[in-house]
Amino acid sequence: MSNPSLLLFSHIAEGPLYDSTAYTECKLQPEEPLYGGGIIVDRLGNSASWVKIEGAGSALIRASLKTENETIKCVGTVLAKHGCWSFLKGGFVLNSPSQLSTLFFQNADDRDVNIEITSSSLQPFSFQQWSTYQQYMINTKRKRAVTVHVSDKQGKRLQGLEIDIEQVSKDFPFGSAIAKTILGNLPYQDWFAKRFNAAVFENELKWYATEPEQGKTNYTIADQMLQFVRANQVIARGHNIFWEDPKYTPQWVRNLSGSDLQSAVNSRIQSLMSKYREEFVHWDVSNEMLHFDFYEQKLGPNATLHFFETAHKSDPLATLFMNDFNVVETCSDVNSTVDSYISRLTELRHGGALMDGIGLEGHFTVPNLPLMRAILDKLATLGLPIWLTEVDISSTLDKETQAIYLEQVLREGFSHPSVNGIMLWTAMHPNGCYQMCLTDNNLQNLPAGDVVDKLLKEWQTGEIEGQTDEHGSYSFYGFLGEYRVSVKYGNRSSSSTLSLCQGKETRHVSIQM
Repeated sequence: MSNPSLLLFSHIAEGPLYDSTAYTECKLQPEEPLYGGGIIVDRLGNSASWVKIEGAGSALIRASLKTENETIKCVGTVLAKHGCWSFLKGGFVLNSPSQLSTLFFQNADDRDVNIEITSSSLQPFSFQQWSTYQQYMINTKRKRAVTVHVSDKQGKRLQGLEIDIEQVSKDFPFGSAIAKTILGNLPYQDWFAKRFNAAVFENELKWYATEPEQGKTNYTIADQMLQFVRANQVIARGHNIFWEDPKYTPQWVRNLSGSDLQSAVNSRIQSLMSKYREEFVHWDVSNEMLHFDFYEQKLGPNATLHFFETAHKSDPLATLFMNDFNVVETCSDVNSTVDSYISRLTELRHGGALMDGIGLEGHFTVPNLPLMRAILDKLATLGLPIWLTEVDISSTLDKETQAIYLEQVLREGFSHPSVNGIMLWTAMHPNGCYQMCLTDNNLQNLPAGDVVDKLLKEWQTGEIEGQTDEHGSYSFYGFLGEYRVSVKYGNRSSSSTLSLCQGKETRHVSIQM
């Protein structure tokens, strides 16, 4: 058995703004504790510690939490190493506030290691504090100040002009999975296109769908779905080239080995990527490789690296992603801890793979928002775009609870500055959806659909009407995206477009009448 370490917190900390600091490197000396240390006095909490081990080269260390009323088995993990300090950052949600809390640290596989802990903190947050910080981040990262200046042809600023501002597109990709059920279903197509600016095909690009028999490829359904995407100016993610789970690998592929299998995978990449070159903005290259390794078992340890290298050569403009589950959903899955993800990604990049995206599926049951944020913080240190790629809430919960949890997850994702897009896993089928539907079969909103519509409206700048001031200017604060700006001056009018991208300074736009 390992020798678990524990820390008892008995002093009260104030409640500052959330600290997004995180580290992935192993340091010779630990940093100072976040927040100066603390004890939980509310229901949401952020945990951080520096960890070092003796007795093994490395070990997965899991932190658990015990209060007067409950025990949380996992609040965070870190792949700790001998001879240097590693940063463990996690979080938790309590059923009731606590005045006394104990953190336990233990080797996840129970090997005999000594664990040294320093610079620890448990910082409490109320639900209101958490929500306030989310909104603060949305206002600073998803919006920007704009000032429109209007003048005549001589450069004189014009006061009192009527100005109308309308957001016509959004910068942030927010979308959903679609399936072949959308084909020919005009009401469904209209419903989708009015809401989303991104799509992903649920199953129609997977190998078992495009080549169920060796040598007999069929992209008819995928082509028709792509036509819908193009017609509605919706970006699309490519999902996926390979799925490491043998359960979802075509039977004929499972029967191959050696050079025959290598030839088949080369043909798969060439066929798929040459046909859809520059059509899909992303590709999930080797899906769920933290949990499964069918191809590396069959073709050797460099199989995944080969997939990424070949995919990049075939479509160099596409962003290539890792994609896996239970990374942000929980810290109890030893296969997909945040450090497992970072280690695998780093290994592939060092091998020469041009991997540019972090895909987090996001199949939640009960979300742990502080843990989710802590993991996003740590992944953000890699400097790569992060996407939530398959978000839904478990069907084991009733529809009202699904909606509550969905809103929590979406707000958390949208408020994190390193999350570059969110995809829902809510493709419609006659018998329902994978876990969660947004509407019934008549396209009437279910509670989760109401949440999506509410947030779509909240995260868009409504139509703005006003007049230029004494300086001939009009200022507003808007969500990032494209705008149409219309100005009236007597019997004359002018209309122009404005692109609002991320930036800290005010965006200044000049219009001449």
